[in-house]
Amino acid sequence: MENFWGEFTDKLKTTFEDIEGKSRKDLNLIKNIPSMMAMIGELEGDELLLWLDQARKIKKRRDPKFPPINGDFYDTRHVLTADDRIVIDNVRKFMLEEIEPIATEYWLKGEFPFQIIDKMKKLNIIGMAYEKEYGGQGKSQLLEGMVGEEIARVDVSTCTFFGVHSGLALNSIYLCGSEEQKKQFIPEMIRMDKIGAFALTEPDVGSAASMGLKTTCKREGDIWTLNGEKKWIGNATFADYIIVWAKDEDDHQVKGFIVDRISSGLTTEKIEDKMSLRIVQNALIKIVNVKVKEERRLQNANTFKDTARVLKMTRAGVAWQAVGCARGAYEHTLDYTMKRRQFDRPIAGFQMTQDLLAQMLSQLTAMQCLVTRLSQLQDLGAMSDEQASLAKIFCTVGCRTITSMSRELMGANGILVSNKVARFLGDAEALYSYEGTKQINSLVLGRAITGLSAFV
Repeated sequence: MENFWGEFTDKLKTTFEDIEGKSRKDLNLIKNIPSMMAMIGELEGDELLLWLDQARKIKKRRDPKFPPINGDFYDTRHVLTADDRIVIDNVRKFMLEEIEPIATEYWLKGEFPFQIIDKMKKLNIIGMAYEKEYGGQGKSQLLEGMVGEEIARVDVSTCTFFGVHSGLALNSIYLCGSEEQKKQFIPEMIRMDKIGAFALTEPDVGSAASMGLKTTCKREGDIWTLNGEKKWIGNATFADYIIVWAKDEDDHQVKGFIVDRISSGLTTEKIEDKMSLRIVQNALIKIVNVKVKEERRLQNANTFKDTARVLKMTRAGVAWQAVGCARGAYEHTLDYTMKRRQFDRPIAGFQMTQDLLAQMLSQLTAMQCLVTRLSQLQDLGAMSDEQASLAKIFCTVGCRTITSMSRELMGANGILVSNKVARFLGDAEALYSYEGTKQINSLVLGRAITGLSAFV
């Protein structure tokens, strides 16, 4: 049998060389074909079965039947109730039908598709975890996290719009507002009749926001006067309300305010030339003698510790966004390897391709399991700052790794935005930095596990 395969391979190679360049009608002139068929005809028993098995393997490699693409390898969605899974299905349908067809176009243009807001309202996914008295649904933080994953799986910019409004802005009012403020502002924001933004970061103050804010506020009677600048503020060019954080000139503590974007003295300037989250309308905000009534000051935001409560909640949300971004990149890449052919077969069948895919899925699955448990802790009211920071570190670092591997597997095609992975690769960079850099979150975690603070 060993001699048979040597002779057969030689004849097969010669035949292919003869076939090359000939038309179909000329194939009967190729002399090797009859002799090859004769060799096969002489095979008996196990030898014939072996030949047929080899033929099937060759056919399967060249024209395989692929399994469904599934980035939820450990089936985390089934931790949800049946009703909550319907919510996820509705979000997926919306993202595939309404966002995916336009995401690349708007990302390249650096514009926001405002037409999606009215369509998004119908999903009823804003503030799901809030109590019904505020217009919420009493749903779980786990569901809200998986909704974020599902949105980011298609487009991280859309998820950032969702996270800024539903997470940062709404949570500021929910966690730091008075009962009257909650009832006044939360319902209309849940309905998306009003859109929110969150203004903490400044041109010269990022990680030092806890002590170094330069934006100031000063009270005279029932009126506060705000002055300063904010930078990288998502949604700020079109939001109705901007949550502005400023240092009180009198007690030097950080206060929060619900400021109308159209307030006199407040201007926004869109930040251009971004390589990440290009659909998100980030802005530089200039605040010059902006007057805000005491009733618009967040009544339970009296120090930066209150601001930090908001950031703790949203860091969990960013971890979910990173999972969604990584999942989108992985699934697009897997699909690409099934369709991309080299040496007359899909590159999905190559060893090094499968090794990289296995690494990507292993990292992604670990990230999914981590954030699932994190949200369960949120729902129990037991999530700590350091647990949120750990998730933010692990998931955003993992997201960068997975998107980089995606680009690598796609070769030169990976740098084309039209192939989508380049968009995920760029967006992963913003996730890595915002809501606390890796280094800041590492210090939060390090303080918890050593009992020693390394903050300056």
